[in-house]
Amino acid sequence: MELVRGLVLRSTGSWYDVRDSRDGHIWQCRLKGKFKALGLKVTNPIAVGDYVRFEAEDETQNFGIIHEIMPRENYVVRRSVHKTAHAHLIAANVDQAILIATLVFPRTSLGFIDRFLVAIESFRIPGVLIFNKQDLLNDDMIDFQSELMALYESLGYTCMATTAVSEEGLEDFAALLKGKVSLLSGHSGVGKSTLVNAIAPNLDIKTQEVSTFANKGVHTTTFAEMFELEPGTFIIDSPGIKELGLSDMKQEEISHYFPEMRDLLNQCRFNNCQHINEPGCAVKDAVSEGNIAISRYESYLSMVGGADNRK
Repeated sequence: MELVRGLVLRSTGSWYDVRDSRDGHIWQCRLKGKFKALGLKVTNPIAVGDYVRFEAEDETQNFGIIHEIMPRENYVVRRSVHKTAHAHLIAANVDQAILIATLVFPRTSLGFIDRFLVAIESFRIPGVLIFNKQDLLNDDMIDFQSELMALYESLGYTCMATTAVSEEGLEDFAALLKGKVSLLSGHSGVGKSTLVNAIAPNLDIKTQEVSTFANKGVHTTTFAEMFELEPGTFIIDSPGIKELGLSDMKQEEISHYFPEMRDLLNQCRFNNCQHINEPGCAVKDAVSEGNIAISRYESYLSMVGGADNRK
């Protein structure tokens, strides 16, 4: 039995599109028996971006059987919609995670941005913020966006402003992706697919206009899928995420994934300080002094108060 190395490009639940590492051929593969998901409590054992070893079962029908999941460099999960005690694997072996955000039509909340960044920090994957749809912003919104970008850049995150309408930022966006595996995320309707189609029109990823009734996008992606823009440059287009749950994260860990709070580690009076109402808290002092943004601190309070973060 010859096992072939392959890259998982798409998952539809029980079947996987796997690209043969020898010639680039795409096989339709299923799992051999039941898999333990590499020690993770997840609903799906394999994610887009995983490398696997598979056997060509029926070359005439293009079927294969996956025998082995190869060790991952990293992975990204979100809380399972159906099984609250489990997580759902979104992607594996990612070089950077990019959140496409919009301040209008639809509006991406600061809480959602911070939740995304905390989740990405927990997986030790570089986070990038793309503020899209510049053509819809008035002067006040542009000023507000500039303040936000300055804030997040000061924390070490790459930020970029784009719009497909006037092609603003498209060259920088393409350069950001080059030679990397990038996970693209964001609410439905923020323009992920439109941006990608603008720099790689040959992909022709399906797009959907934002519904004016609810000011929210219509889901166009059911399953995460990997696309190759050019040799060595991949994007993983994930379904629009309504709520990125902080899966399997202890309450006392959350501040470690805020860079500005992590910098103050061990400076509080109490070692187990939760930075909520304890005396001698370096984080609360930093907020009062303007060294930690109030919006970030409010996001932190929301996260530690969320039921999905408690063990």
